[in-house]
Amino acid sequence: MIFKHVFRARLDWSKDSPPLSSSSGIYSKNHRISIQDKVDLHVSAAKAFKGDPALYNPEDLLLSSLVSCHMMSYHYVCSKHHIELVSYTDEAEATLETHTDGSGRFIKVTLNPHVCVTDPNKIQLALALHAEASKLCFIANSCNFPIIHNPTCTSI
Repeated sequence: MIFKHVFRARLDWSKDSPPLSSSSGIYSKNHRISIQDKVDLHVSAAKAFKGDPALYNPEDLLLSSLVSCHMMSYHYVCSKHHIELVSYTDEAEATLETHTDGSGRFIKVTLNPHVCVTDPNKIQLALALHAEASKLCFIANSCNFPIIHNPTCTSI
């Protein structure tokens, strides 16, 4: 059985501010994304693309979505296997390739999840479950680039 879920977001940008430079005609890329009943996101382009470096950018948000979705999928598979997690951290990295024509794409994401479990006898299973979590991750299943996992695990 297949279930469908619809997510909605509203983006607002306006030409309220003058161009970033009088000769370039390049306008601010700062904008707001609104999702019903949630705090608005203030977003820009990455600094490399003349955005506001103090704001999140689409590349940050894509990587954040992958990291978060993998963690939630991992929590799910651990609960199915009766593994109690104490902590979960990830120092993830995404590689974006750009071309002279202005196009680009992500070519790789590396997740480096480190988990701590309560039972030292379940460390090997906890490590192996990252593969199962990856298969369940909605965001990873929607990507067309490799997502590499370098998990580590300890116990208390």
